[in-house]
Amino acid sequence: MTSPHPVPRVGCGAAIIRDGRLLLVQRLREPEANHWGLPGGKTDWGETTRETCAREIAEELGLTITPGRLLCIADTIDLGDGQHWVAPVYLVEDSVGEPVVLEPDKLGGCGWFPLNALPSPLTSATVAAVTALNR
Repeated sequence: MTSPHPVPRVGCGAAIIRDGRLLLVQRLREPEANHWGLPGGKTDWGETTRETCAREIAEELGLTITPGRLLCIADTIDLGDGQHWVAPVYLVEDSVGEPVVLEPDKLGGCGWFPLNALPSPLTSATVAAVTALNR
């Protein structure tokens, strides 16, 4: 049976905290192009979201991470663009290395930001994660 609508896709994100600062990347692609957001990406077939999280951060930024507790579930729905992503966001307090943009076709930059001085605009997943962090 086929659905009359596109189906949601699964991704993941990492809220990487170091010295009280959150690591964010500037997205170049839709959804939410030119927004600052959590690093992460799409889940491949047969891969857990924790595995996705560690793999994507290594591919995008060259960091080795250990995904911690589930911080929140973020929904990014852009009906105009036809995209719907469901993404668990993991808290990461253990990361090794310094972030470097390894996928310049996807990311315009990265940086560490204090939670009370985040750049703008933020992706919806980042807003959800920051809200969960501040609970």
